[in-house]
Amino acid sequence: METARHPASGHRPTSGAGDPQEFVYPLSDAHEWTLENGLELIVKEDRSAPVASVQVWCRAGSIHEGRWLGAGLSHLLEHMLFKGTETRSGNEIVESVQDEGGYFNAYTSFNRTVYWIDTPKRGVDAALEILCDITSAASFPEDELEKEVEVIRREIAMGEDDPEQALSRMTFATAFAVHPCRYPVIGTLDLLNRVRREDLMGYYRAQYVPNNLFYVVVGDVDPSEVYEKVRALAGKIPRGVVEPLLLPDEPRQLGRRESHEEFVTKLSRTSLAWHIPDVTHRDVPALDILATILGTGNSSRFYRDLREREKLAHSIYSYAYTPGHEGLFLAGATAEPGKRQRVEERMLELIAGVGRDGTDAVEVEKARKIALSDQFHSLTSTRGQASDLGSNWLLARNLDFSKEYLDALARVSPADVHRVAREYLREDNLTVTSLIPRGSMGPKPESKTRVRGLSVERFRLENGLTVLVREDDRLPLVSCFATFRGGLLAETPETGGSTRLLSRLLVKGSARSSAEAIADRIEGYGGSLGSGSGRNSLYVGLDVLHTELRPALGVLGEICLEPSFPPDELEKERQVQLAAIRDTEDDPFTAASQLMRKGLYGNHPYSLDVRGTRESVEKIGRDDLMTSCGEWIAGANGVVAVFGNVRIAEVRELLEENLSALAVGTKLFADLKEPARGALPETKRIEGELDKSQSVVMLGFAGCNVFHPDRYALEILDEICSDMSSRLFLKIREELGLAYTVGSSLSYGFDPGGFVLYAATSPEKAAVVEEALLEEAAKI
Repeated sequence: METARHPASGHRPTSGAGDPQEFVYPLSDAHEWTLENGLELIVKEDRSAPVASVQVWCRAGSIHEGRWLGAGLSHLLEHMLFKGTETRSGNEIVESVQDEGGYFNAYTSFNRTVYWIDTPKRGVDAALEILCDITSAASFPEDELEKEVEVIRREIAMGEDDPEQALSRMTFATAFAVHPCRYPVIGTLDLLNRVRREDLMGYYRAQYVPNNLFYVVVGDVDPSEVYEKVRALAGKIPRGVVEPLLLPDEPRQLGRRESHEEFVTKLSRTSLAWHIPDVTHRDVPALDILATILGTGNSSRFYRDLREREKLAHSIYSYAYTPGHEGLFLAGATAEPGKRQRVEERMLELIAGVGRDGTDAVEVEKARKIALSDQFHSLTSTRGQASDLGSNWLLARNLDFSKEYLDALARVSPADVHRVAREYLREDNLTVTSLIPRGSMGPKPESKTRVRGLSVERFRLENGLTVLVREDDRLPLVSCFATFRGGLLAETPETGGSTRLLSRLLVKGSARSSAEAIADRIEGYGGSLGSGSGRNSLYVGLDVLHTELRPALGVLGEICLEPSFPPDELEKERQVQLAAIRDTEDDPFTAASQLMRKGLYGNHPYSLDVRGTRESVEKIGRDDLMTSCGEWIAGANGVVAVFGNVRIAEVRELLEENLSALAVGTKLFADLKEPARGALPETKRIEGELDKSQSVVMLGFAGCNVFHPDRYALEILDEICSDMSSRLFLKIREELGLAYTVGSSLSYGFDPGGFVLYAATSPEKAAVVEEALLEEAAKI
């Protein structure tokens, strides 16, 4: 018999932390059915927007590949299922999704493959039909298979060029001795080259059966209608025989493991890893809290010590990777090659300090708020909600697993954090891997929420500051961005990178508070604070729980009104920016983009890199930044947007309280006009070389500015050229099998920008790819 579970009604418990009336993580109101053939269906109704996310989850990832372990069959299937079925060609699949205004994609991991289509509500039936078709009747055209294998070969080559991916692969391969996680999800080239069509079809028939699949649908839908549609489409597909997954037990590690490799990179990268239990284990919440305390946010122990105080690392991280099987506690850092050994030593010293001395309730509470805020952020879209439900069902077969996890997180005590640090982060459980530059190695039911104000309200403060507010109380979150005109357009080759440096330093201290104090306050509110710059502007942004908006806007006001640019912080951020400049010199796409900007824009500021150059960044002084800040951070030159669980009157009051003292100033670039159309730049060819196994080909064309009516046609053209049904993709990737990455990019600002077609391929195919791009550009 088919079984169905419907949402519970009545009282909903709180998240278990803080005021019982605050931050309630709700019980799931999704419907769940199991058809007679074992197919499961989860549907959550969300009428906040006329859209839906339709997903099908297969319980087959790279660890399920049996005798083909390490070949990447699951990932190859992900590429092949959209290439055609018994009743639809690959092009018909793409057109069916696009005709409904939808977008589709897929991903593969160790324990799953997920296919999803995000669509307007009218496209839900079509999305279900397509997903059912590809997961039950894929045809595996022989010519398409060879193309996709070649695409994956290029994808593997790109991964080998990427230091982050290379370090991750090395870490898992070193930490795991027998567990299938030691093999990359994408597979290894030698085994991939041996896969034949019959091998892939056999794996597909064994894994893609109703009792190994489940559907998740979230959005503007009627659950019962979705159920009837799925039952009609898939209810009669026969149940399959699914071989049980017998994972080998990873032997207990009995001593430190190490692996270090030289790599084409300017900076060293170090990873530390310890074995930890799976996601359902009682110690995981405490391990997540520990990871946040050590390496999440600007008030974390790693950040303050390694980056700020000792200036050892340019970036740091720590997190607990906890899938449905044994996981890893990971920590790492990027640093100058000569500091790699000291970074490793200092990270281990800080971890040993937690194991020896423990932590306190303030750190634990801050980490809990960060985790709570992150979880709420994951629910801001229908795709995020569907992914949350799907992950809960896959890992725990419990739609309320996220809520129960947060309840457990609220019960974590400093003693729990102290215990897990001692129990798991031991020397005999440690794996150390690193990449270093070549030549430097000595002798890797129905929603209860309301959406109140979907319109954006606009008003101005007396100092000219424009304010935009949108009220949306679906989640207890608020996002606030203060944006000011500036960016590349306000720079010269001599001052290049100053806007980026200024924006980073805005959050690094005020006349009243240090960088540490600011980070403490924001993260104590369960929030995050960031800043940045681009071609035409700079910004300071924060995300907080809605109950903390008042003190958070107090911090924003302090940053904008009383910036101090402390000399020690200036030097630290200068070194980080210089390191970023050096690091991007290794990236083929960045290098090609820099050459393209020079060709398109000549001496215009848009030809500059937002990071600046080594020479310009070295010369920027504190007085220069103070002068620029006075000109840019001004009322007439700025816009503040506040979106989320707020009230307009409250926002007006808080901004008048915190930002009304901002000087009026002058609106930059106010007199810019669309330039008269003249002769287009002459055709030119620019080439550069990097020691990489990939080549990047780009064609750049002069464009328009943000005010020009042609902007909209260019945006449509960019969309047409960028997705999986584009003429570029179909010709160069699908028909010719020449490139893994192919598409377009559009840029514009207050001054005219450009339109670029690009493709990444192997060096020996660069000339053929260039010819194909030119041919498609001519047709366009």
